[in-house]
Amino acid sequence: MLTSMLQRIRNAPPRYWLVVVVALFFAGLPTLVSSFSAGLWAHALIFVIAIMGLNILIGYSGQLSLGHGAFMALGAYTMAILVRRYHVNYLATIPIAGLLAGAVGFVFGIPALRLSALYLALATFALAVVFPNFIARPDQLTGGNHGIILAPPDPPQFAKDAFAAVTGAPMTGDQWIYYLTAGIGALLLWLAWNLVRHRAGRAMRAIRDGEVAAAASGVNIAAYKTLAFGISAFYAGIAGSLYGIATGFVSPQTFPVTLSIALLVGAVIGGLASTAGPLLGGIFVYYLPIESNQWVPSQSWIPGQIASVVEKAGPAVTYGVVLILIMIFAPNGIVGLIIAGYARLRRRLRGVADRETGQLPPASQTVP
Repeated sequence: MLTSMLQRIRNAPPRYWLVVVVALFFAGLPTLVSSFSAGLWAHALIFVIAIMGLNILIGYSGQLSLGHGAFMALGAYTMAILVRRYHVNYLATIPIAGLLAGAVGFVFGIPALRLSALYLALATFALAVVFPNFIARPDQLTGGNHGIILAPPDPPQFAKDAFAAVTGAPMTGDQWIYYLTAGIGALLLWLAWNLVRHRAGRAMRAIRDGEVAAAASGVNIAAYKTLAFGISAFYAGIAGSLYGIATGFVSPQTFPVTLSIALLVGAVIGGLASTAGPLLGGIFVYYLPIESNQWVPSQSWIPGQIASVVEKAGPAVTYGVVLILIMIFAPNGIVGLIIAGYARLRRRLRGVADRETGQLPPASQTVP
């Protein structure tokens, strides 16, 4: 039995080994970086979770949304109100926030069935614009424009003991938030992977590729479209609750329209309709604005007022230039670029091996 197990491990596809390496990297990351950096990575993984849901909606069902920041805000406020007003344990509020946001997204998806792609994008964009002002109205419940301040969560004892046993150092709050976010993100990634591989995922892809053909094949268009909206909003609600826990503060200004745009950019940059796309896109879209502040060249040689303008606009210009270059050289996202590069490398290596062995490449077959 041990021999067969070793043989199975030896014959495992390369992508399985890649998954193991990635899992080990994220599991050991907090032990290699500072507590502050672990907190930043937790925020990046929160973006990853929200983009997972958006990828299901856009990449698999073909519906465009510019308002997922509103569903994140709904999840964050649900968590904050339950914790602050009703003293519910913050861990128990995470699934509640996801389910409430998912239910609202499902209901929102019903009237969206009558909208074309362009008008659906405008409707969701309007949702992102209106929601921050709407959530501030019941100030007795949501704190108005001042928001709700939350106490930083204390790591549970079992997590402290396990972390201390491995590293010999006490676990900080940022490290606990990182592991909490990474664990939930891994679970949601597994659920999304199973979803797209089975009947629901096949039905969504059929709708994306052609609604008429999908309906002719017996696919319930309305059911799967609203289901995609509900699942996507569920992921956004989970991400919003984690975002509120990580920041310890929730307010209307925390979820501006630019957040929804950033989520869309992350989904496209990472690669739509791919499992690894949200992971790469979320990390990229979170860290690019931070790193772009350091990529601006020195303006010591530029005259006074122009230098101040360059200093203020430099990070935004750098951010835009990088996005333009990625869309030019990687129109299918980072995952698409990696897959194309890997395929080209395999063809080249196979050609070198054929030349070394003296074998001719197989002749192309034509159908008469």
